[in-house]
Amino acid sequence: MSTRYDDIIDRPRVITPGHKAMTPENRAAQFAPFAALTGYDAAVLEAGRCTEQRIELDEGSREALDRRFQLLRDHILELPKITVTYFIPDQRKSGGAYHTVTGHAKRIRLYEKTLELQCGLSIPLPEIIDLQGPCFAPLEAY
Repeated sequence: MSTRYDDIIDRPRVITPGHKAMTPENRAAQFAPFAALTGYDAAVLEAGRCTEQRIELDEGSREALDRRFQLLRDHILELPKITVTYFIPDQRKSGGAYHTVTGHAKRIRLYEKTLELQCGLSIPLPEIIDLQGPCFAPLEAY
């Protein structure tokens, strides 16, 4: 079978006098991909990243959560072990993500509106949507 290069395929490579041969690294660099739109790939990944919408609690859920906060305040000196579900707003786009963490409650700072855990994590009170733990057992009886 004949190809377009049969007439030159077996010829020796032409060496131009006075012209230095290109290194394999420089020759390979000619064929490296060219990114005309720097940052485009990162922008596509960011646009495709999913976020969750903030859940707005109804009045009944808000009252139940307030009772849990009150019970937690009453037992805070015991460093009760609790599980907190809270919202972290996304810094780049609308929405965010819900996180759940378990730890020992250290203090509630009403002025700063934060709940501090013994591990050092500080959670904004308005972002908390659920509190669970053994210290809330009296509320479960109702």
